[in-house]
Amino acid sequence: MSAIWNALVSIYAAIAVVPIIPFLIVFFFAKWRGQERNQAIKLSMDVTTVFLIGCVSMLLNRLGTSFGPYILLLFMLIMGGLLGNAQNRARGSVDSRKLIRAIWRLTFFLTTILYVLLTIVDIAGRIIGKSA
Repeated sequence: MSAIWNALVSIYAAIAVVPIIPFLIVFFFAKWRGQERNQAIKLSMDVTTVFLIGCVSMLLNRLGTSFGPYILLLFMLIMGGLLGNAQNRARGSVDSRKLIRAIWRLTFFLTTILYVLLTIVDIAGRIIGKSA
């Protein structure tokens, strides 16, 4: 059983290094299956978010903090509370399916921005660290 788990972890790590790869794979597969462009993009975003969360958590941990995934989870919980409150005030009830989808897509955009920024910081830190 541990061999299967180790294989899954290795596959996830290899794909998560460059999150654009799973995005493109899912997008082209969805287009091949006949989905419209917007639906394919949304599905690709949803799948890629899982990989971005792992990659951004690792990059945050490389900066010296040990609670990278918890920062992202805290963001998701705070956004859930804020969006749920706004939805409750506007409609009188909370549609949990729409709320979770909105939080997941906001997490995609946040983690994409953080991935780019933290990758640049990590590369710059390695270059500066080697030259000093």
